[in-house]
This record gives sequence, C-alpha cells and structure tokens, in this order.
Amino acid sequence: MTLPVRRGSRAPLAERRAPGWAAGPLAEFDDLFSRMSSLLESTVGGTLAPVTAGMAWSPLADVSETDDAYQIEVDLPGAKREDIDIEMVGQELVISGELRERERAGVLRRGTRRTGGFEYRALLPGEVNSEGVSAALRDGVLTVGIPKVEKAKPRHIEITTGD
Repeated sequence: MTLPVRRGSRAPLAERRAPGWAAGPLAEFDDLFSRMSSLLESTVGGTLAPVTAGMAWSPLADVSETDDAYQIEVDLPGAKREDIDIEMVGQELVISGELRERERAGVLRRGTRRTGGFEYRALLPGEVNSEGVSAALRDGVLTVGIPKVEKAKPRHIEITTGD
C-alpha cells in the first residue's frame, strides 16, 4: 500500500499555518469584526466602535434564596462604596457603577482586570420588600439582602349560628 506524497512547503512544522489562518489566530476575529463594521456602516450608516465603546460589563454574581429573603453577592474587587449605585425597581435589582484603573508606577505589561462602567441586573421571581433592602461591601464582595413580602397567613374563620 502506498501513501500519497505531500507536496508543498518544506518549512518546519512550527512555521506552517493551517489554510486560511492569518498571522495569528486572533487576526481572523479582527477581520470578522472589520467586515461586520463595514456591513453595519453600509446598511445603517454607523460603525460598531461607538456602540461597543460605552458598553458596561457585568460583574460575576451569585443569587441565593431562603424562605424569607434573596441574597445577591457580586464580585467587585477594588470598588469603593461611593462608586457603586444600587436601585430597586419593582422586582428588579440594578447594581451599577464604575471601577477606575488605579495609578501605577512604571509600565503595565499585561492587564486582565476589568475597569470602567459596570451594570448587574437581577429580576427576582417573587414579590420583595424594597424598603428593607440592605447592602454591605466587604473584601471586594458586595452583598445585597432583599427581604420577601410577608405572605398573608391563613386565618381560620369560626362559623356561628344565625340566631
């Protein structure tokens, strides 16, 4: 049995690229983004750059429920109390604010921490008591406690005679 001979580049395997790949794997995403931007510009008359520039990111969060309350824990490392805004609109909790980049001495070689405007929204499944909401910021974790509305307890009604 014979195997086909591979013809083509004699470059070392490390230097060969898969067909269609540009200089780096992320270059194709840049090309795709550029094509989408030009398509949007030709159809709507705008670009994607202004749309994505002001977008808020959403921090990581856990939502838990007990019999009488909801508790939401949001990761906001480095956030200050005065940079966070919490609002209740009906059954929806909105946590927004801004994480500012801290001043550094020297040159930042790599940065993966998120900065800028953030927004977290949670629509709670039951009725809540918005007057009793509490919030605490400790060790970079914002904990918001939202009590549930006290349900009407069943009441036994005694039947009397009509005399």
